Amino acid sequence: MQKRPLLFKGGSLVTMDDRLGDFASADLLVVDGRIADIAPSLDMPDAEIVDARARILAPGFVNAHMHTWQTSLRGLAANWTLLEYFRFVHAGLATLFTPQDIGIATLLGALNQLNCGTTTLVDWCHNNPTPAHTDAAIDALLQSGIRAAFFHGSPKPDPKPGEPHFSEVAHPRHEIERLLSGPLGQRDGLVTLGMAILGPHYSTLDVARQDFKLAREFDLVASMHQGGGPPRTPGGWKLLVEEGLVGPRTNIVHGNDLTDDELARFVDLGVSFSLTPQNEMTQGHGTPIIGRLRKLNAKPSLGIDLESVFAGDMLGIARIALSAQRMLDNGDYRARTGTIPDTGTITVREALAWITIDGARMLGLDDRIGSLTPGKFADITIYRADDLNMAPVLDPVASILMQAGLANIDAVLVAGEFKKRDGRLCVEDLAQKQAALTRSGARIAAALGLVQKEKAA
Repeated sequence: MQKRPLLFKGGSLVTMDDRLGDFASADLLVVDGRIADIAPSLDMPDAEIVDARARILAPGFVNAHMHTWQTSLRGLAANWTLLEYFRFVHAGLATLFTPQDIGIATLLGALNQLNCGTTTLVDWCHNNPTPAHTDAAIDALLQSGIRAAFFHGSPKPDPKPGEPHFSEVAHPRHEIERLLSGPLGQRDGLVTLGMAILGPHYSTLDVARQDFKLAREFDLVASMHQGGGPPRTPGGWKLLVEEGLVGPRTNIVHGNDLTDDELARFVDLGVSFSLTPQNEMTQGHGTPIIGRLRKLNAKPSLGIDLESVFAGDMLGIARIALSAQRMLDNGDYRARTGTIPDTGTITVREALAWITIDGARMLGLDDRIGSLTPGKFADITIYRADDLNMAPVLDPVASILMQAGLANIDAVLVAGEFKKRDGRLCVEDLAQKQAALTRSGARIAAALGLVQKEKAA
């Protein structure tokens, strides 16, 4: 059944399309889930008219890296370093998750992303010891209605006697084949497949080589964490590059410990980078590499990483990333000159791009999402510009990035369908779903002795 067209009238448009530019007031037409036209004035008799006056329309956010299965552990890891996180989460809490736990956490995590203005979620799922766990996560993403890239990973428990260490276990080919022939078989579907592999930092060379080849065979993004203690395979990246296995479908998460030469080589090869600055600064990964990438004319994407530590708010992540890099740039200038810089190094528009068009580019979807461009999917976040904390809107980009919060997000659309409207998620039985998430998280935390058991009732 064909969707009824939507015609947004009189909104302020932040397109994030450099060729198109922004509009102080314009109409935007959505037909069959895509942006059909943008102009100062449009008319379509059979369209649903949406009054967009006193509203800012912008592309939905792309959350380029999040372990959504940890939604039920919100705040539990807020005081942990990376080493404590490895010990308490991967070797402890993760082992207690049932498929139902994975499902409810992923569902509520994805719904919260929609509520916060994210329309595309990279769900880096590395707690899926059985196909049932994997299927529960995928079913939850489909149920949520968010656009998602499901990056299939592998658990990281301590090995039992007689079992190999996880670094010695190659990514399961049979699962990739099963998913591509089943729930994630449509390459242009709302939920698509990628691979969350170990990479040379967390696996043996043989495993890394097999995983890279598997991703290339099926033309999937191969995403991997880089950093966090000594590498499992020193010199592994050099060998993988020499073998021609590193390229545009390679995605490095964090990368704080990479050398300048390595970064330059990866940029030349078209590697994408997904940074999580708030978590990197908090848990001990090192200094975020935004500035180092910018010197190479490379554009990072950003992610939440862990709701077990932080809020799932992409605006907050972008602000922290921008502030941290401005601080480093300003400090460098003062150290060299002894005075305050004449002007800033990074604009708010560039920072907004990190969580919109640059995130889309990381997934290879910048021809479909990431900007308000005719022909692209209508993945749109709408802000109330006349709210107390927003008005007057003198610069809509700055108002979004530096002023707006969750309370100002009036509506969110994915492929032209409202997922949030008039400030409320379009979800049935949300309270019951939230209660199920609370029961799940409390039970898991109590089982490991991290909260009082009477609180788990």
